[in-house]
Amino acid sequence: MLRIENTLSRTFEERMADNYAALPLISSEWTNYNPSDPGITILENLTAFEALQGSKINNLSYRAKIMLLAMAGFKPVKGKCSRLLLSCEGDAGSGTFPANQRFLLGDMVYETRRVVDHCAHHLTGIFSYYDGSFHNYSYLFDREYNIQAKVFGEAPKEGDSIFFLADSLPEAGQEALFYITLDARVNRNTVEDRADNIFAALKWECYTEEGFKEIKVKDYTGAFLVSGELKLRMPAEKCAVYDETPVKGYCIKATLTRANYDVRPKFTAVDAFLFEVWQRDTRSLSLTFQKSNKLNILSPIANEGYILVFGKEKKGSSYKRYELAVNGDVRGRYCLYTPGANGNFTLEFDRKKFGYEPERLKDAIKVVIYSEEIMRRYKVGSVVGYDDQEIELPVKHIVTESFSLIAKRKDENGEDIFDFVRPEKDGEDALYYHLLEDDGRIVIEDAGDFIGAELFMAGVAVFEGEKGNIRAGNYFRGEGLDKSLSFYNPGPGVGGCYSEVLSDVKNRFREDVYTPYTCVTAEDYERATASTPGLCIKKVKARMDEMENLVHISVMPGTDEEHPKLSDTYKDAIFDMLTQRRLITTRFQILSPIYVGVAVRSTVYVKRHYRDSRAEIENCLREKLDYTKADKNFGDPLKFEEVVRAVDDLDCVEYIYEFSMRPENPKKASLKDTDIYPEENCLLYPGQIDLEIVTYDK
Repeated sequence: MLRIENTLSRTFEERMADNYAALPLISSEWTNYNPSDPGITILENLTAFEALQGSKINNLSYRAKIMLLAMAGFKPVKGKCSRLLLSCEGDAGSGTFPANQRFLLGDMVYETRRVVDHCAHHLTGIFSYYDGSFHNYSYLFDREYNIQAKVFGEAPKEGDSIFFLADSLPEAGQEALFYITLDARVNRNTVEDRADNIFAALKWECYTEEGFKEIKVKDYTGAFLVSGELKLRMPAEKCAVYDETPVKGYCIKATLTRANYDVRPKFTAVDAFLFEVWQRDTRSLSLTFQKSNKLNILSPIANEGYILVFGKEKKGSSYKRYELAVNGDVRGRYCLYTPGANGNFTLEFDRKKFGYEPERLKDAIKVVIYSEEIMRRYKVGSVVGYDDQEIELPVKHIVTESFSLIAKRKDENGEDIFDFVRPEKDGEDALYYHLLEDDGRIVIEDAGDFIGAELFMAGVAVFEGEKGNIRAGNYFRGEGLDKSLSFYNPGPGVGGCYSEVLSDVKNRFREDVYTPYTCVTAEDYERATASTPGLCIKKVKARMDEMENLVHISVMPGTDEEHPKLSDTYKDAIFDMLTQRRLITTRFQILSPIYVGVAVRSTVYVKRHYRDSRAEIENCLREKLDYTKADKNFGDPLKFEEVVRAVDDLDCVEYIYEFSMRPENPKKASLKDTDIYPEENCLLYPGQIDLEIVTYDK
């Protein structure tokens, strides 16, 4: 199925010609190619069967192909809007932002999905408690400062705490969103679940009238290992002011319950009391309501005034269209429409006044609000009924969960009825279609009872996929909001992508098939070790000992120390990873790195008028000798000729009169002729450098 040829363009005769050409290569004893030969008869039957089956496979429906790939564990990745956290810069006052409030960055649009509170809470202090005293890190929420803070000091330990103080906190049961920015220079492998942390753990508490109460927190920083957000759920008890820190305030505290950090947490910024927005631009909005005599609706799109209302008058039935009325002097399917300011309007239903009203059902009323762009092109076509009918939509790059169509048809009495149909929703006699979000098309696979129905746009929002995953540090403006307000994103946009099409799923399947999982070669072991989730791996080298059927794996972690050792935590994580990947009969051994200094003695003649020639030569030597920072790996020999040439090529050097180098630990690195050969788990670094500089005078 992955490499299917276009069988419709190849005839039976063409296939048999290929078979005849291949027979001499397969069997030199088969010489009778006449139709009377039984082997040729069998070959003809198999070729005819192949042509028939190939034609059927080539005509498989989209759904059948997707289901075949799903059987192998590969389903299309659904499109997602990029998500951001924003902070409000300025005094927004008390109040809320409505759902679909737009925030603009150039031509990029981000929206709220629900009503959110203004950022009425502010941090007033950040203090850590370790080594028996408080330490002030309040500058972390001031963007004018860009100073790293080791909030738990040089040696974090259990019981160390960090206090976040604020002028107020959200109500009981509500969430507070923080974003913690840490040093980005730490190259740590990603993990599927950041809560699965092998290095550290935190206990989160909020100070209340009953003392500190533990709170639920979704920690996407992995206990301050990587930059990320914190979702803190406020306790049921009433919060109180905490007065035992240098600055009083409402307090949220995090305490280390496990502290085996490989890299000490280095904060660069703390942003608090944020709100969520998603990269999407709603062009029309479909809302569902339970039966109510009066609906109060707020939507920024409503300012354009294009509103359709539908009501369900019987359980399980289709919807009927209700016209908007500005007074109660009409009879029929009407609702009283009262426009307000800033996207507010009300709808009132009254059977006595108009003669009709929706039934009391959970999904009794549908309200569709259009932008002018969609209203002008909201009819998209009709259902003809043939297989895989394609219909072009007026927009592309559609948010799948926002999309629905209105299908208009006639009931048995000849009256118009309306159904809201979403993509890929099965049901008896339902209209089944799938949405090609990127192309802006639908493909109707099964028309059901909807042959002849007219299709209209209902809800639709568009987005820009991965483009919405913007970097951190931008300032947004709120559409229709006070111009003095700006909105800042402390973290990058995440999650934005378009839905995979069939070809994308096929390519992912191919890539997975050809990607080795089991470790066989030394390169396989190196690749698996370097990608161990949650670890910082700087260097890794594997060596195969075929006589012992043993793999030696040398690993250097990328931690704070200049010459880091391999901790038991690292060894256990790597062991678990490789145990899953190794061949059953193969053993492996994880080796901690050893470091050996290289002593250099040299006399160098330099050109006249060069300043700092000694520093330039020493820097060149340190760069060539330092395996921990250079591209050299475990066990790589240090060639005398390479080091001498690097020094000799410097502009300040006239010539080298004398040069020698030796390992400071000859048991771990041996000198052969003039080259140094370290052991398999050894890395070299600059040792004592004895450099004599002589100015060359012609």
